[in-house]
Amino acid sequence: MRNILYLFTTLISMYCAAQAINPRNEKHVLLIGNSLTYFHDMPQTLQKMVLETNPEIKIEQSTFPGMSLNAHLSDIITSTTDNEINTRKKKNDELTETEKKLAHRKWDMIVLQTGTVGVLIPENREYKVSKAISEIKTMVNNPNCKFILFSTWPSLDKYPKQYCYPAAIIEKTLPKSEYCSPVMTNISQEVNEINKSYEALAKGNDLIQSSNGTKFYEVITRHPEINLYDDESHPSKYGSFLNACIFYRMLTGKKASELLYNGDIEAEKAKILKSIADE
Repeated sequence: MRNILYLFTTLISMYCAAQAINPRNEKHVLLIGNSLTYFHDMPQTLQKMVLETNPEIKIEQSTFPGMSLNAHLSDIITSTTDNEINTRKKKNDELTETEKKLAHRKWDMIVLQTGTVGVLIPENREYKVSKAISEIKTMVNNPNCKFILFSTWPSLDKYPKQYCYPAAIIEKTLPKSEYCSPVMTNISQEVNEINKSYEALAKGNDLIQSSNGTKFYEVITRHPEINLYDDESHPSKYGSFLNACIFYRMLTGKKASELLYNGDIEAEKAKILKSIADE
């Protein structure tokens, strides 16, 4: 009897220990994107934020420099450096790094980010971006998984600006030789065009649309002393911190302004960025 009781007690202890290691209420979030997502370690910043209030949320990423959403499904990485990758097209029996990541676990939420230019060109949005989103959704083995579309921000390219892709890289059967975004003459118009493009993607694919581009615009116009850019398109540490605050709000439903965590952002600037993320 003592041996049976000891065995039962041991099994219960092992079960409880396993539950402590792998609690059933863990929520797994995957960020798929490129350098606009990973610059200044935004995913790691987001993880530190959620650990403060929601430690059950676990953040992972599949992010590579310059990679569009469709490339996440078609390109095999052959070599990498700090800011660059070399790729080739996958063969029929191969899986990309992102496809492997998607199959790795039962994801509760996936954040999808691609380059802004590819979204602004309607034909590319339809034939490339929307198609990739649909394919990614079919690979997820959790029917309750939520998908967030990471809406990005204007570049610092001079106005007027317009972006064009040759038909050959969008869809070879298209009749014209190239396809372009609208011509944009100021930042307000560009933000509007970006938001409309993401809104069309979100509605067409049943995605939750983030507000990162709009929040960038608010900081640019209301707090020009905070530089959100590292270069013409990539976020600075302040831009990345703002992005993390926005996703913290989306993932937890809690106010970023109530967080103690500031990372390496000056307290006053962190307060402003948190407040704008909460609005």
